[in-house]
Amino acid sequence: MKVILKEDVAKLGSKGDLIETSDGYARNYLFPRGLAEEATPAKLKEWKKVKEARERKEEKMLAEAQAKSRKLQGKRVIVKASAGESGKLFGSVTNGHIEEALKNQLDVSIDKKDIRLDENIRNTGNYSFTVKLYQGVEARMTVKVEAE
Repeated sequence: MKVILKEDVAKLGSKGDLIETSDGYARNYLFPRGLAEEATPAKLKEWKKVKEARERKEEKMLAEAQAKSRKLQGKRVIVKASAGESGKLFGSVTNGHIEEALKNQLDVSIDKKDIRLDENIRNTGNYSFTVKLYQGVEARMTVKVEAE
């Protein structure tokens, strides 16, 4: 029996997938729990429209992420932090500091969870980091840490 999943089901599929399953499993487990609905011709037609819209949206988001990646690739941001005479910082530079620097200096909004530091930043100097923009789309950047 063909069914359209309404929710993610472990080892079966994710929400919106069209899958083939046994009649008993669909009637006795998926339907009563509201996890799936039968794939009638009308539901299949609606499912195809939703799938096409989702694919167009994914393509648009990917194109935007690739454009943003080209804009950010190789750029450098500057973060000022309080440091001692030897250049050792009082604390460390975090993803939040870099997020704020990206917003202020390059006018780009990036979630701090999408910033990946190669190492902990506890001294002044240049450090590289990666910004994840979309699934499979990243930009490699540099942060220069200066003493205040």
